[in-house]
Amino acid sequence: MAASPTNPYSEAGVDTAAGDLAVELMKSSVRATHGPEVLGGVGGFAGLFDASALRDFRRPLLATSTDGVGTKVAIAQAIDKHDTIGQDLVGMVVDDIVVVGAKPLFMTDYIACGKVVPERIADIVRGIAEACAATGTALVGGETAEHPGLLGPRDYDVAGAATGVVEADAVLGAELVQDGDAVIAVASSGLHSNGYSLVRHIITRAGISYADNAADFGTTWGEALLEPTRLYTLPLLRLIDQLASTPSTPSTPSTGSGAHGAGGAHGVGGVHALTHVTGGGIAANLARVLPQGSWVEVDRSTWSPSPVFRVLSDIAGSTLESAEGTWNLGIGFLAVVAADKKDAAIAALNAEGMPSWQVGNVGFGPRPSGEFEQGAKGVDGGAVRLVGAYADGAK
Repeated sequence: MAASPTNPYSEAGVDTAAGDLAVELMKSSVRATHGPEVLGGVGGFAGLFDASALRDFRRPLLATSTDGVGTKVAIAQAIDKHDTIGQDLVGMVVDDIVVVGAKPLFMTDYIACGKVVPERIADIVRGIAEACAATGTALVGGETAEHPGLLGPRDYDVAGAATGVVEADAVLGAELVQDGDAVIAVASSGLHSNGYSLVRHIITRAGISYADNAADFGTTWGEALLEPTRLYTLPLLRLIDQLASTPSTPSTPSTGSGAHGAGGAHGVGGVHALTHVTGGGIAANLARVLPQGSWVEVDRSTWSPSPVFRVLSDIAGSTLESAEGTWNLGIGFLAVVAADKKDAAIAALNAEGMPSWQVGNVGFGPRPSGEFEQGAKGVDGGAVRLVGAYADGAK
């Protein structure tokens, strides 16, 4: 009997059968994100999304964003826990779209790995799918690529891209910001997905293993550092709608109206700008969405950074202030809202389980003396600095 022919691709380290099994294991999770707008099944060359609903918009603008999770994946790989990285990916991608006031429609993902372990890939995609469902986003496609020789057998990286839609006259941004607007902070769930190169450097220099017990957190270090990114999408979209439907006082006129989808009220009279606090920290990301000539002093005394930031800073022998350009320090999002709607905004976000508080106000004209951050990421925006000392107690 002739010997069975060998598979040259398998000999090179690529296991197509494992890839097919990974797709089978993730199918049900992906399908759970599909509404009637998604056509076709899992595994096609392209995902199809019915955009007929966009005909109900007056002037629909598509918003798109792409991102990854960064070196946080190294911790997931170190402790072999992969079911939360997907939520991190969705948070990093989809919540960037919300910054302009857009409602996410669909997302795709990409996973590159040294060796396809079907159960591991399925865990990652399950996390992506669950977060997509929680944000009203359809997961319409993705790709898993095996790169032996380039990545180690346990190594992988993830990336994603999403598309959303917003009415042209409902886009949020710097041009809507007014003198006296309130700056509202929305709490983070922890480190989210930024600054992990610094985190890993601190942990390595301290001789800590991710499997070690972290007494301050009641878990292992690895589990504590994998706390998933908070998802802000739907609470922020509801806030935009709620404040738009609330009449402004005569001193703060409404700046526009529009719709999230067919017929929904969505104005920008209350929420003027949003910013996702990711790489660069609080000041840099807020400066990006403020107009030139404006400034904000963010009052540190209005909140106490989460324990994870304090513990890591203590281990490193550094101050919280020294990490302000790297970590979010307890603020995951900032909303710039009309002054007369700040209380309503804070109440609405707190009711959504999103702890929120005011950290400052927008000023125009001459600003206080001292050093400010002026814009970021190529945007010549407003000027921001953090002032005062952090509160000692938990917020």
